[in-house]
Parts: sequence; structure tokens; C-alpha cells
Amino acid sequence: MSVSENGKAGKPGKDLTAVLPDGTAFEFWERENEYDRILYVSCDDPAASDENEGSEKLPFKTINRAASLATPGTKVLIRGGIYRECVRPAEGGSDAAHMISYEAYPGEKVVIRASERVTEFQPSHGWKLEPVSEFSTGTKAKEAPGDDPRKIWAHELDPDMFRGYNPFCAVNIIHDRLFIEYGKTDMTSYLNRRGCVYCDGVPLKQVALYHMLGAEDNTYWVEANGQMIHFRLKDDADPKDHRIEISVREQCFAPKKAFLSYIHVKGLICEHAATGGPVPQRGAISAFRGHHWIIEDCTVDYANTVAIDIGNECWHHEMIEDQQIGYSVIRGCTIRNAGVCGIAGLFAEHMLIEDNRIEGTGWQKMELSWEAGGIKLHNSVNGLIRRNIFRNTYRADHLWLDCGNENTRICSNLFLNGIEQREAIFIECTKEGVNLIDNNIIWNVEGRFDPAQIPAEPGSSGWYKQVENDTVNGYGVYCEGTDRLIVAHNLIGKCRHSAYYAKPVSFRMGGLERGGTSRKAKILNNIIYDCGEAAIVFPTADNEAEGNLYLCMKGGYLRVMYPAPELCLDLNSWREFCGFDLHGDYAWFAVDVDEESGAAAIGQRDDEPVNAPGPDRKISLKREPEAVAKVEVPSCVNCDISGNAREELSLPGPFSSWEKLRQL
Repeated sequence: MSVSENGKAGKPGKDLTAVLPDGTAFEFWERENEYDRILYVSCDDPAASDENEGSEKLPFKTINRAASLATPGTKVLIRGGIYRECVRPAEGGSDAAHMISYEAYPGEKVVIRASERVTEFQPSHGWKLEPVSEFSTGTKAKEAPGDDPRKIWAHELDPDMFRGYNPFCAVNIIHDRLFIEYGKTDMTSYLNRRGCVYCDGVPLKQVALYHMLGAEDNTYWVEANGQMIHFRLKDDADPKDHRIEISVREQCFAPKKAFLSYIHVKGLICEHAATGGPVPQRGAISAFRGHHWIIEDCTVDYANTVAIDIGNECWHHEMIEDQQIGYSVIRGCTIRNAGVCGIAGLFAEHMLIEDNRIEGTGWQKMELSWEAGGIKLHNSVNGLIRRNIFRNTYRADHLWLDCGNENTRICSNLFLNGIEQREAIFIECTKEGVNLIDNNIIWNVEGRFDPAQIPAEPGSSGWYKQVENDTVNGYGVYCEGTDRLIVAHNLIGKCRHSAYYAKPVSFRMGGLERGGTSRKAKILNNIIYDCGEAAIVFPTADNEAEGNLYLCMKGGYLRVMYPAPELCLDLNSWREFCGFDLHGDYAWFAVDVDEESGAAAIGQRDDEPVNAPGPDRKISLKREPEAVAKVEVPSCVNCDISGNAREELSLPGPFSSWEKLRQL
């Protein structure tokens, strides 16, 4: 049975969220698979053995044994347990109806862990616990041996445990380092070892020098040759009272052979992968340049850098004629605590990324390697990214589409709480075609900048400047050299700088191509709430804004940067001088979004706008949501955030009524 228009087998009706910017329907390729063979795996079954036949009564012990035998039309059904192996499929499926599937047994917890448990520890000795300069001067009194309450432990690594890949010998950064700006980058995370030490499933913090263990508990240090680790647990606990694991494998599920395709991975939990910093993009779960993968209902936790990769891995690979890249589905997955990137895809076309939960990305603080994000795709063509939840992304974008994106739709997502985040969504150097960002909630983008770099403006010096200082950032949607982007019917609020900010990138041309202009953008029917500096910042007036509702914005919140001097306008002057937002509105009431659930609500503000008395008369200030006029819906936005059809006239923002906003 083929998949219906909404991409879910057997569910009738047209899915309005699956209409791409050019008006065509997203190409769903999934089919019902009838498997002609099932291989069973059960690591905890006393009868299990890799010498067995793989039947339900005589299962295999390891997933890899089944993976070595699986052929198109095979389902590998995996019983619950912890599997300490990297699964290496030997073969892919033949087409959409004859895939090879690796599935958790219904209702059972299948964990593939790239770490091994260790139990042999000894007190650490032979290293100084105080900084060398302090120790050598004798300015700090030392406690007698045995009296120091700090408990540092050591574990000697077993070379046989690593089988050719010792992440404690390798640093995070891999071979392509050309994009890193060393002069402004803290290289600590890049030069840390890839190997992690886990206490009860949670990684300790790696420190660069041994003496730092003395200053902070819950930390570990690796000797220069990668053969010995030293660690200190929280509250100086004894490791024998805890589960201590060390990462020993790079990945959890990844073919050794490139281009294996039509593989289905369902319900697996992958943890502790010792991946290196992209590029190459090598995830805990890796399609390794294959196409037509389905990765669904999986969990990836504590990947050192990349959780899932589904593209061409690296731009240094030789491209093969007629090579397909992408055409894959990532659905219903939970990606937690990816060090650099949750989902990475290079040249990944026709991607469907839906209903995933991606949180805690970016803790490695390697954003200046330019591959950091909850999702980072290059050249996304005919893609659909919908109904995902991004939360607590740290010093990385929630979503980054880098170069050459065409006909991709980003809809019905929640982008919540960007911690030290420059922008929530970054669309970079996209010069052809149209891309659409609609019906999303973007909330709380803190910005990533040094407040000390903001110049002081004593007295009235700031009144007469012609160009805004560019130190402050924190954008809802940020574009560099991107043309014809449509941003419509979103709720964008609490951005440190602005909801939409764009600039041209004139000299990033590539061969015979032109530079990017950041023109012909359409910012339509959005609710923009309480952003720190501006609502919209256009590079030039060769763009369009219409039907937007501006809520609780301070003066000069609508801006055109060039030609100089920069224009800082309110709604009336925006209309008069630029012809924008003739049907837009300005209002003063509160909106709040719960950063855990994404639930939104409206209410009254406790404060009053500045410049009182009289602001209502000058700017037609609306005090009640019901006073906000409906706006004409653009043809490319056919539904609300829930996927329900819109009328020809609708409220600005992602909701079809204020009542629905209140109910969330």
C-alpha cells in the first residue's frame, strides 16, 4: 500500500503542510514493506549465540551478526538490552518496497552504547594538584599526604578494548580546519580528546591540565599518550559506588561501505558515540552517503559531536555521476546533548525531517567551526522540515541551511530558548529559488556577543550616529546573501536584537556565480513581539513587508540599512517612506511562551509604552487582541500551525484564532 498525501500510510486527506513553496506536493516515497525474513537478536537470552540460526527461539547474540546476513526484504528484530557494539550493515535494500529494517522489539528498550564499563580504579598519584607557578613559589600551604579531601582516581585503558580506534588519543577537530578563525576562537574544545568518561550515564567535564581536577569535581583528564585517564567524581565520591563507562567506539550504527541505501532504523537508543568535530560529518547514526534511509523513533544521547548524518559526509569526496544524496526521512526521534550538531546533511535533497525533539545541542562550544546546529543542512532542495521541537540549543543555531537551498519549507516547528545563540534560523547564501518559513514559534534568542564591546554613548552622542553598532546580535531569522525568502505567519519574540535581519554577501560568488543580495524577501503576517533592538532589518528597500503585527516594540524598530544613513522607522513612517505594511498593525499586550512545553498565551502588559501621553493617537495603538485586523493570507501559506486550512483572511501569526492561542 502506498503512502497517502500526508505521508502517513492509510490516513486519508491532503496534508497542507506538505505543499512546498513552488506549490507542488512533497514527494513521499515510503511504501509498506512485507518482509520475507525476520532475524531475531537478543543479547540477554541465555540461548542466544551468533552461531544460532537467528530464529525467535534461537536468536543471535549481537546485532552485527544479523547485519552480516540481512538482505533486501529482511527485518532484524532486536529484543531489549544493552548492546555494546557498532552495527555495520553489510548490505542495503533494493528499493522502497524491499528495505532492510533494524527495529526494536515492540515495547522493549534497545540500547546501543559506544562505551564500555570499567571497574578497576586506583588512587591517582605522581601529578601536582596545584598550578605549577603557585606550587613552585610555595605561597600555598600543602596538606599532608592522605589529608587532602579531594579524591582523584586513575584508570589505565586496556588497548584491546578499542580495536583500532582510541578516542582518547584523538582530538575533537578532524582534518578540515580551514574555516576556523583561530584569532578569535577559544580552541580548548577543539583540542580536547574525543573520549568521554561517563558516571551513571552522564559525561564528566574534560579539563586540559591535571591540576584543574583539584579546582573542580565531576571532571576528568587524559594523559598525553591517551593510555591513562584521571578523574574526580562529584562530591569526591568513590567510583565503585557508581557506573563508570568510557567511550571506545566512534559510532553506534554506521555502514563501513559507502552508499548503502534503503535502510530503516526504528526505535533504537544510541548513546556515547565518540564522534569527531565536523567535517567530515560522522554521526552516532550514519547513512554514510547512502540515500532513502528512514530513521524513526530513535533516541541519540550524548554524541560527542554529531548525532545523525544523512548527506555526503564531506565536500572533499569525489562526486559520482548520478549519485543520489539525501531522499531520507528522520521522524519522531529524540536527539539530546549532541556536542556540535544534531542532524547534519551535506547536499541532502528531498529530506523529510518531522516530529523530532532536538535539545541541548552545542555544549562543545565549537560554533566557530561553522557546522554547529540542531539541524545543519547544505543545499537543501525540495526539503520539508516540520513539527520539530528545538530547545535549549547552546551557542549554535536551532536550524542552519547553508548555501544553495531551493524550494524547502520550514513549518510548524518550535524554536525555543537559544542560549548564547546568535540566531535561531540561519539561511545562508541562497541565490536561486524560493524558500518558506511559516507557522513557526521562535522564542527567546539570547544573542552571542561580548557586552564589553558595546561602545559607551555618553550624553547625546548616540543621538546623532548614522550607523548602528553591530556588536549586538540575537536574531529570530538571519540571512546572509539570501534572496526571495518568505517568512510568513510566524510568532517571533524575545530576540535580543531583531526578529528578521539580513545582509548581502557580495563577494561569496563561487566560480562564475554572482554574490548574494538579500533582496526580494517577503516578511508577511508575522507576530513580532518585544525584540531588543528592532523587528525587521532590511539591507535595502528592495524587499517586502506586509500584514505584520508589531507588539511592544520600542521606537525605530523598522529599519533599512542602505543606502546610508540607516533608516529607523515606526509603522507610520515605514508605510510612508517605504510602502511597507499598509495592512500591518501595532499593539500593546502581552504574549508568553512556555520554554518547556511551547504553550503560548496572551494577556495584559503591566507596563505602558514610552512617549505617553498620546501614543495611541499617533500610532493607532491596539490594546486588545480582538482589535487586531485580519490580513490577506499569501497563497503559499495554506494552513495554520496545526495544519488546518486558513480562510482568505486570517489573523497574523501562526494561529487561526486568538482562542486557539489561549488554549495552547
